[in-house]
This record gives sequence, C-alpha cells and structure tokens, in this order.
Amino acid sequence: MSHETYQFLLYAMSVAGVLVFVALYFVKAGYGMFRTSSWGVSLPNKLAWMLMEVPAFIVMLYGWVRSGMVLSAPQTVFALLFLLHYFQRSFVFPLLMRGKSRMPLAIVAMGIVFNVLNGMLLTTSLFRYPPAGLYADGSDFWMHSLPWIGLALFVLGMGINLHSDYVIRHLRKPGDTKHYLPQKGFYHYVTSANYLGELIEWIGFALLTGSPAAWVFVWWTAANLVPRADAIYKRYREEFGDEAVGSRKRIIPYIY
Repeated sequence: MSHETYQFLLYAMSVAGVLVFVALYFVKAGYGMFRTSSWGVSLPNKLAWMLMEVPAFIVMLYGWVRSGMVLSAPQTVFALLFLLHYFQRSFVFPLLMRGKSRMPLAIVAMGIVFNVLNGMLLTTSLFRYPPAGLYADGSDFWMHSLPWIGLALFVLGMGINLHSDYVIRHLRKPGDTKHYLPQKGFYHYVTSANYLGELIEWIGFALLTGSPAAWVFVWWTAANLVPRADAIYKRYREEFGDEAVGSRKRIIPYIY
C-alpha cells in the first residue's frame, strides 16, 4: 500500500465513521435482539461471528510475519495483543455462544469488509509507515509512561469485555428463552458493559501504539457501539421499566 493510499483510507474511514454514527441512531443493525426477517438471508450466529472476525486475525498475522519484525520490537507486542483479542473473538467467543440465534448475511459481509480494511490500515501503520521515530529504539519506547497507561487500559478493557460476555451468557438456563436485565459487574453502571470494555480496550491500544490507524479504529468502535448502546438502553427501559434500569447509563458510567 502506497503512503498516499494509506492517508486516503485514513481520511475516508474517518468520514465514513461519521456517517455510520449518525445512521445507527436511525437504523438498528439487525443482529442480536434487533434481528428481523427484513434483513434477508441469515447465518447461524457461531458461523457468522467466526467469518466476520477472523479476517482481522489473518490480516494482522500476515502483516506481522511478512514484516520480519524481531520479537523485541514494540510492534511485536502490539501485534500479539491484537491477535489475542481477535483469536478470542474469532475462535473462542463463537464456541461459547449459547442458543440458536442467527445473523443477517448483510451484517456479516459489512463486518468482513471493515475488518479487512481495518487490519490493512493497522498493519500498514505499525510496520510500514510507523509514527516517525516512535518505535526506533524499543527499549527507549518502554521508558515512557503513555505506553504503559495504554497497555493497562487494554488489559482492563479486555477484562471488562470478557466478564460482561460471561454475564450475558449465563443470564439464561438451558431451554429458557426469556429476556433478562444483566446486573453483575459493570452492568451495575451501564446497560452495555461489554461495549464499554471494548471501547476502553481500543483506546488503550491507540495510546499504546500512538498509531493514527488505531485512533481511526477507536472512532469506528465508538461510531458502531455508542448508537447501539443507546438502542439497547431504550429497549431495556421499554421491556423492564425505568425503575428496573434505574440510574444506569448506556455505555459510559455516570455520563452517557
């Protein structure tokens, strides 16, 4: 990828994120509790999540191996953290899913396109056009506080995300089809704790790497998850009532 193409895609993805952010306040992405037959052909959830998430894992793995980066380089840590997240999302998360829900093929296709583009931008940013001088001396890079703050946020966010997924999976007993309001962990503060965890995770990744592409990823994460968190919040209020939801916010504790 040329530097001009890389810069163009950064700007194009940033602008597209604005459009997605606005659109998702009016159109609910048709998966999970918002899936309807109007979205057309669908796939089993386990297969859909695997197909949608695995491109990011493959693109980063290929970019890292092809770069010939030494194990001591900061970019190796970045790649391994990214691969850890997407290994879990591509192979572990789908296998742990319960129930027989389905996901529209259109959503899967859009997810694949995004993950390929995002993976390409991140690998290009980390290995081909890294921020000037930032990773030149690996030992010096780790002498600054910001990478450690970013790493801590990444680990915290991933922990919140994994625990929140665990809470959701265990809301129902086998055979139960009722809806329940999650209460444990960070669901005590927000109705979309899993999204809070993912947002914290990628903010941490962006602080850790200092990569422009990572910040575009943060923006896309927010553009997708914040409107959906709003829709989930409203659905919970309709289904369980204002008193049950209480003072919880949507995705950011005490704020929104």
